[in-house]
Amino acid sequence: MKKTVIAIALPLAAMLAVSPLQAGWKGGKPGAGGGQGNTGSQTITAELSDAEATTLLFMREEEKLARDVYNTLFDQWEHPVFNNISGSEQRHMDSMKNMIDKYGLVDPVVDDTVGVFQNEGLAEVYERLIERGSASLEEALHVGGFIEELDISDLEDAIDESTHADVTRAYENLERGSRNHLRAFVGQIENLGIVYEAQLMPQEEVDEIVNSAMERGGKGRGKRRGGR
Repeated sequence: MKKTVIAIALPLAAMLAVSPLQAGWKGGKPGAGGGQGNTGSQTITAELSDAEATTLLFMREEEKLARDVYNTLFDQWEHPVFNNISGSEQRHMDSMKNMIDKYGLVDPVVDDTVGVFQNEGLAEVYERLIERGSASLEEALHVGGFIEELDISDLEDAIDESTHADVTRAYENLERGSRNHLRAFVGQIENLGIVYEAQLMPQEEVDEIVNSAMERGGKGRGKRRGGR
């Protein structure tokens, strides 16, 4: 995985962040079912590769990261955008769990407590984002924008890696949701009279997303990075 270092501007200091998926924070080799995964009566025609399985497990926890951060920031700021989007992130988590169960993997979310992750990199990102989001409502909304840019970037990498149509569709649905979430956070930031500056993705790609309409189910992936 390529490494990307992201400089995030703060009013009083600069915080460096790294995309966990791109930085190789996905963790060790995934556990296979062996009776531990909830495979039910479904038949698996082709197993996931180790890389695909590891990514799927990672995306399950990355969606938990988004949900947990938004729940925590809603408790602090009581802004409805965090509450609304946290519900969507729970559905994203459920979608990843369905894929984990289908392919007989072991769910990494063994403790659903807010802020608890098996992946140490995500646990660190959670703490840093909560610290940033606690500074002000403006910073909290920017945290939301950062998370959605992170999700879009990691989901695009996951889609490129996937060779299973069902998993690809699940990722595409999540990516569409993340684009909508980014639109929502940027809209709230602009309501404060602030011009949103991209934190991870190229500015032109963020502008293209936020200047387009909210997406509904069944639409395509949209323009990819580098015109892909």
